[in-house]
Amino acid sequence: MSTQQSLPPNPVETLLRTDRMPHIWCPGCGIGTTMNCFARALQQARLDLDKVVIVSGIGCTGRVAGYAHLDSFHTTHGRAIPFATGLKLANPELTVVVYSGDGDLIAIGGNHFIHAARRNVDLKVICVNNFIYGMTGGQVGPTTPATALTSTTPYGCPEQPFNLPHLAESAGAVYVARWTAYHVRQITHSMVEMFRKSGFCFLEILSPCPTLYQRRNRLGDGLEAMKYYKEASVTRHGAPTKEVALSFQGPIVVGKFVDVERPTYLELLNQQLARALEAQYTGCIEEHVRG
Repeated sequence: MSTQQSLPPNPVETLLRTDRMPHIWCPGCGIGTTMNCFARALQQARLDLDKVVIVSGIGCTGRVAGYAHLDSFHTTHGRAIPFATGLKLANPELTVVVYSGDGDLIAIGGNHFIHAARRNVDLKVICVNNFIYGMTGGQVGPTTPATALTSTTPYGCPEQPFNLPHLAESAGAVYVARWTAYHVRQITHSMVEMFRKSGFCFLEILSPCPTLYQRRNRLGDGLEAMKYYKEASVTRHGAPTKEVALSFQGPIVVGKFVDVERPTYLELLNQQLARALEAQYTGCIEEHVRG
């Protein structure tokens, strides 16, 4: 028997569109690692895959929707969350996952992000943050650390980046966590928790971009990035999100920061409609009695 024939099957292969392989991600990129975690989380959560939908926008991470063997929607730039909101409201039985990057979700899609969190729409939002626009030329993004070099900030980024966990919590997310591409078991566990929780859930995953961010800032390859994630990460579950901001090559606070309960948008909407119908019915009865 050949070596190839004797190898056990890949446990996540059934969740991948292998006909679209090889993928487009660069060597050392962490997006593929996060997708492996995603597939394993789907298996561990024992979800009905016929009721799981993945939605993405444009960008490197947006390709996840094209490689996942699920009902997938590869939407326009920055518009993944409104597409996903429509799916969830039209069919509440669906588990709707938004899987995209920091530029797509937080820059052009930032308005949608904060309002979906405010409304507590039942979405599972996974943001792979590589600190840069990876597919369109390495431009500065809303999470690029101050002083970091990009194609549009050749002398260093002068802007303060978003602290994504703090932004998500401030806007109203009920679940907020952050890990790096090094923390594969923790990523999988957080994804399973999100799948089992109602409301707007947000997971930030820091990922290397060796071709643009790492190279331009002379930070080495993907392996060097993983070593940095391992050495610089400090796990602080429940840490106040205002204290977990990132700096250029500084410490990384990881963990689950927020896990609270509040009614979802659909629950509140249904309650409001029920009250309106009850008031209308009561008014009809009273009018009939008076008549």
